[in-house]
Amino acid sequence: MSANGFVHEALFYEDADRFLSGTVPFVEEGLAAGEPVLVAVPEANLDLLRAGLSTTADHVRFADMTQAGRNPGRIIPWVLYAFLAEHPNERVRIIGEPIWAGRSPVEYPACVQHEALINVAFDGSGATILCPYDARRLPPDVLIDAEATHPVLVSGDTRKASDGYQDPHAVVAAFNAPLPGPPAPAATLVFSGDQLRSVRSFAIEHARYAGLAKDRLIDLEMAVNEVATNAVAHSPGPGTIRAWSERDAFVCEISDPGSFTNPLAGRIPPPAGSGRGRGLLLVNHVCDLVRLYTSGLGTTIRLHLNR
Repeated sequence: MSANGFVHEALFYEDADRFLSGTVPFVEEGLAAGEPVLVAVPEANLDLLRAGLSTTADHVRFADMTQAGRNPGRIIPWVLYAFLAEHPNERVRIIGEPIWAGRSPVEYPACVQHEALINVAFDGSGATILCPYDARRLPPDVLIDAEATHPVLVSGDTRKASDGYQDPHAVVAAFNAPLPGPPAPAATLVFSGDQLRSVRSFAIEHARYAGLAKDRLIDLEMAVNEVATNAVAHSPGPGTIRAWSERDAFVCEISDPGSFTNPLAGRIPPPAGSGRGRGLLLVNHVCDLVRLYTSGLGTTIRLHLNR
């Protein structure tokens, strides 16, 4: 909790009053210190905080996390890192609520991995990040996971070190589990490096049949191309693409026998001028959810695009 180091706190709140008592002073202290402030929470809490801040709300950047952070893999690069990049050489203060009641079970593992990776991505940065958790509506195991991913816990006026805090890489590994199978048999294509055009056509054909909107087809084609290109470039064998529809989304999954060793890939922009390292960033940007499972037998990346 050094004044010059990175701070990552979890705020457990049970109602609107406790949400405000934990967030309003946090924001006002930042503004009084001249720190740029970003608040990225679901819309209902945005409205609460705007009202609670009154006139000082005009000096705060607000974002609806259910939109900006629909894909948890989008939050570090496109919300948090982007805000820090706007304010180089300044300490910044951020409220981010990436896990809210209503997050689906398929999204949740990616959310916990995101919270753990914040501690790696921003270590040494001049940022204070406060993550609210609705202790009344979220299951108890979610709060236990929050204790594992946040070095500091906030409740009311008290701040304490989290006894449950774990090494971020250990948390990421704990949620690196085989992905559940599709709800029905999936269309499948095995491909090699000279068949990327066929891979794109395969994905577009099945997505169009599933009713994915035209602009989403463009997003899908780009994302599939990036993941498939990586699959053939960095693995010793052929790749496999599967596609299917779920209730609200079209899903493409690309597997290969290679390993995936950098959990921050696709989350941290490469240095300026670098010609590589942006593919997975763009994949996270255009997809509504990206799930990944890697083991000694290979890597599977699953892309969800909402219909």
